[in-house]
Amino acid sequence: MLSASSLSNASKTLKTLEKRGLIFNVTRGIWAEAGNVKLSPYSIIPLLLPKNRAYVSFFSALHMHGIIEQIPQEITLASTVHSKRIHTKIATFVFHQIAPVLFDGFDWYKDRQRFLIAEPEKALIDCLYLSTRKKKQFGFFPELYFPQSFSFKRAEEWASKIPEQKIRSSVKKKLVDIADKDLKTRKE
Repeated sequence: MLSASSLSNASKTLKTLEKRGLIFNVTRGIWAEAGNVKLSPYSIIPLLLPKNRAYVSFFSALHMHGIIEQIPQEITLASTVHSKRIHTKIATFVFHQIAPVLFDGFDWYKDRQRFLIAEPEKALIDCLYLSTRKKKQFGFFPELYFPQSFSFKRAEEWASKIPEQKIRSSVKKKLVDIADKDLKTRKE
């Protein structure tokens, strides 16, 4: 049993199983069964930052909620830890730091997967929040398709929680522009 082995013996055993094609190393400290059709990049998210929580947000969450069609090439996540990029054999994960007061508005994905995802409104606000920061990420959106269930009022409530007044004002202005564009599109 691996758990009763020393770290050295466990490493040797894992390498042997990898050579036999039974498992593969996803990234440092994370191994997966080779050929496991149930393996999803999303299933390893809780293992990537074991001491911190993160949730799928930004373009990744907007895509999963059907708001953008474009499939993001990286899985984008929100966390309170410093921003970082983790490359693995199954996906690239990009963690973006957000203010602790904004670390909310997420739940388990469809109650059957073991990863957290932002509500659609919160994912949009997370994008707008980062678009106002130093690196100006998420400043350009592909075509947005808001379902009837999307609440711009709820999004505005999330924007109101941004602690910095200048950033909060900028996010709210961008949100109004997006809502106006959506309303205009629906009328056409």
